[in-house]
Amino acid sequence: MGISIQQFEQMKARLNGRPTGNARAAAAPVARHARRAPETILGIDPSLRGTGYGIIRTGGPHPVTLAQGTIACPKDWERSRCLARISQTLRDLLLEHGPQVCVVEGLFFAQNLKTAIIMGEARGAAMAAVGESGVEIYELATRKVKQAIVGYGGAQKIAVAKMVQRMLKLAELPAPDAADALALALAHAQEQSRFSLRPPKKI
Repeated sequence: MGISIQQFEQMKARLNGRPTGNARAAAAPVARHARRAPETILGIDPSLRGTGYGIIRTGGPHPVTLAQGTIACPKDWERSRCLARISQTLRDLLLEHGPQVCVVEGLFFAQNLKTAIIMGEARGAAMAAVGESGVEIYELATRKVKQAIVGYGGAQKIAVAKMVQRMLKLAELPAPDAADALALALAHAQEQSRFSLRPPKKI
């Protein structure tokens, strides 16, 4: 079987230990990810009555938790008051920890239209607070996060929380909403640490 001149030159380059043009192009993205600087990541799991948040710092032997919790709002609060609390709490966290990037849970199809609207309002309040600070915002689908953390896209919340506790070496199991937020941050860190043909969705 005959070969082209270009293929012959590539073979010579490989034998001489020099990377070919294609090899250099393929290796470049991997090298960039390998030298990635430490990063502070804010994960947000939006909900009107219980928005979870988690902030981690990458760059060491394992990620470190800087903050985690739930922005809880009583059932007798008006929606507008809840949305204001979500925004203000996140503004305070942004000022205190200065994350470089934020990751929110991706949209999903809710069976109840009213529930979907309320969830959308909470998500919008969170994104507005982060967006006005200039921090980049990405979204990850719930199944993709579970796949990255647990290895199974249909994993239960308790399984996610236990794996988050293990990965971050937490003394106690994080609350469900905070665990989901920390899982978002961890999943994004994993995405950034390896070359991917489908980069995270920026919003």
